[in-house]
Amino acid sequence: MAYWLFKSEPGTWSWDDQVAAGESGAEWDGVRNYQAANNMKAMVVGDRGFFYHSVNEKQVVGVVEVSREYYPDPTDPSGRFGMVDVRAIKAVGTPVTLAAIKAEPALADLALVRQSRLSVVPVGDHEWQIICTMAGIDPA
Repeated sequence: MAYWLFKSEPGTWSWDDQVAAGESGAEWDGVRNYQAANNMKAMVVGDRGFFYHSVNEKQVVGVVEVSREYYPDPTDPSGRFGMVDVRAIKAVGTPVTLAAIKAEPALADLALVRQSRLSVVPVGDHEWQIICTMAGIDPA
């Protein structure tokens, strides 16, 4: 299993919206960056990801699971980009802020810190464990 971080502006698509999508989940569409799209192409059903509220909040608020692998994004008129589907798994016990992530030396190489503009980034196994601990949730 691989781990990821999905960034969303809460005013556009929030954790509450993701939870309301239910067991079937929702499309993670609108990604128009080749590196982020390549990250989504690498995803398989069952991969887990942190749901991160960007912009003003800048914090991990939940965990999602990939429920459908990469396929064409109908919102892309060029036909170059695709999307995956994700479903909510659980909310975090304690939101983990970007400031807390940056303050943790073991997370210095986290893609969220190094490539802050990407909307979908990989998370290493060790990084996943650390952030889960910070969030007060079981990493499984």
